Amino acid sequence: MSEERSIRIGDHVLRSNIVLAPMAGVTDRPFRMLCRRFGAGLAASEMLSADVRLWRTPKSRRRMDHEGEGSPRVVQIAGFDPHMMAEAARHNVDAGAQIIDINMGCPAKKVCNRLAGSALLKDESLVAAILRAVVEAVPVPVTLKTRTGWDDSRKNGIRIAQIAEDCGIRALAIHGRTRADMYRGAAEHDTVRAIKDRIKIPVFANGDIDSPLRARQVLDATGCDGVMIGRAAQGRPWIFDEVNFFIRTGKLREELAREKVRDIMRAHLEQLYDFYGDETGVRVARKHLSWYFRQHPGQEALRDRLVRIETPQEQLATLLEQYETDVARAA
Repeated sequence: MSEERSIRIGDHVLRSNIVLAPMAGVTDRPFRMLCRRFGAGLAASEMLSADVRLWRTPKSRRRMDHEGEGSPRVVQIAGFDPHMMAEAARHNVDAGAQIIDINMGCPAKKVCNRLAGSALLKDESLVAAILRAVVEAVPVPVTLKTRTGWDDSRKNGIRIAQIAEDCGIRALAIHGRTRADMYRGAAEHDTVRAIKDRIKIPVFANGDIDSPLRARQVLDATGCDGVMIGRAAQGRPWIFDEVNFFIRTGKLREELAREKVRDIMRAHLEQLYDFYGDETGVRVARKHLSWYFRQHPGQEALRDRLVRIETPQEQLATLLEQYETDVARAA
């Protein structure tokens, strides 16, 4: 049995040290609020370009929408120019952001080709310039998400962490892979442990944390203040409740009843339709439905049917009808 650690980021004391990783195309406002409801201590926005000229699109406007979210509201920005990054941070704080998170971990080619995301790890002086500019630009805490390095020959995560602390970064999340690793192979947390040993600010370990037992193992192995969960929350947002419960009690939660999962899915879909509108909401719901049904092998036919439906009314009705049928059969 072990108690959750109390983590402070600026004036904000997190209610949990288990946090949601920002993921493009996933951590929109409905999903963030859902994960927070299940106990995620933080839930950052999808990555937002620092180029304010791109903010006029519906996609960018939705990424900046935090209506109804609890505190602290976290906006993640990405870019390669210190001045643009500082301006982006100021704009978002003026719009209600309470923490600014800087992305230096995204391995996607379209991001790295613009010398943003994890491509910045190749230029430590530029890393320092960006971090210093953003920290000086805003009155709220600034955090950083990064990787262990660019590749195995340039695994400079410790140096990047020290630069971050020196520049005034208030917390750090480390994905236990290099950029060259992308998401392949297993995350290694020895480097994360070495980083935690060298700096005093809070550190979150990220990468392949997909269960309460794994969360406990990574916390023990790294000495980190918390863990950050990404892909494992897709289709299982209640993983935050499961991990928090295990960290607190040493016991595993029982699997959620199918009726409870049905209610979670229904509420999530309704929030997606409301947030995106019917046409886009149905399309976004398809990927979430695919992730939910990964938890229930044998439901592939229903999943395939749901992702072809064109209207929210039919999509939701089909889902609920199938769940009612399954529950009746089990009774």
